[in-house]
Amino acid sequence: MKVALKMPRIGMNMEEGTLVAWRVQPGEAFKEGDILYDVETEKVTNEYEAPCNGVMLEHVADEGDDIPVGDNVCRIEKID
Repeated sequence: MKVALKMPRIGMNMEEGTLVAWRVQPGEAFKEGDILYDVETEKVTNEYEAPCNGVMLEHVADEGDDIPVGDNVCRIEKID
């Protein structure tokens, strides 16, 4: 199943985050818990973990982009 992953709200006051680095490239497989990308907020840089096993289909955002909470970051194919 194809799924869009969205920018998570890391802190209560967070309105957007900066995508710092991609850890998984399109076409690469990953496992639940693997780090997909890094997000920087005003106070800290966080690693975003894969919510499931899958394959990265597409990066919707580029490194350095400021992404509002809830906007799409990437598309993945979930694998059971």
